[in-house]
Amino acid sequence: MVKGKVTHFEIPVDKMDRAKKFYAEAFGWNLMTTPGAAPGQEYVMAIGTKVDAKGMNTEIGAINGGIIARGKPVKSPVITIEVDDMDAAIEKIKKLGGKILMPKTSMAEMGFFGYFEDSEGNTMGLWQSSRRM
Repeated sequence: MVKGKVTHFEIPVDKMDRAKKFYAEAFGWNLMTTPGAAPGQEYVMAIGTKVDAKGMNTEIGAINGGIIARGKPVKSPVITIEVDDMDAAIEKIKKLGGKILMPKTSMAEMGFFGYFEDSEGNTMGLWQSSRRM
């Protein structure tokens, strides 16, 4: 069963230091640099909501996101949709004419992510949490 709720966003940038300064000063976001999915890739968590001790969002209706270097497959802002079963979601996306841009990829112990192109050519994200609520 697909949950279908938007849980994350990603903003691709050309100059990471410039973008971090912009978002921190413009919106007061707390920015935390972490290793990205690829070796040598920098990923910056963009926290604009209240979070608990584990870094999980505690504000209903609000999401946090990330800042990533612009490149394949993230060339424009991406919203990420949470699913219960990523494998089933990928099959449904393909059946409906979507394309998988990055397959199901492990994100340490947090869960799995991937990217797909929807029927309109938009790059979107998928997330399956390993945490059971």
